[in-house]
Amino acid sequence: MFKLCKNCGQQWATRKDFLNDTDITFVGYQAHFEELTLGLFLFNHICKTTLSLHAGKFTDLYDGPVFSEWKTGKEECPGYCLKESSLDPCSAKCEGAYIRETMQIIKSRKIVT
Repeated sequence: MFKLCKNCGQQWATRKDFLNDTDITFVGYQAHFEELTLGLFLFNHICKTTLSLHAGKFTDLYDGPVFSEWKTGKEECPGYCLKESSLDPCSAKCEGAYIRETMQIIKSRKIVT
């Protein structure tokens, strides 16, 4: 089992089932700046429960560049990572950029794996 909703008991057998469920809405990312994959992707379920899953469960969906330097607080940084509900893509070539791109993939619901 990939995920269980502790409120209503809904179960998703796979990540694909979870991400393609129209009763799930992606709502944000709670950053963990020391280890980005430990940050939490937040989803709302139709039963009015917020579900959280570590970002590491999704980062394989992204196959682009991963940068090694943080740009937070620098001129090219729009500050999106500091806002839990900001889902906008980020143009900064920053360590956190691949997480933002992973969010775009999830939001698009074009999940094939």
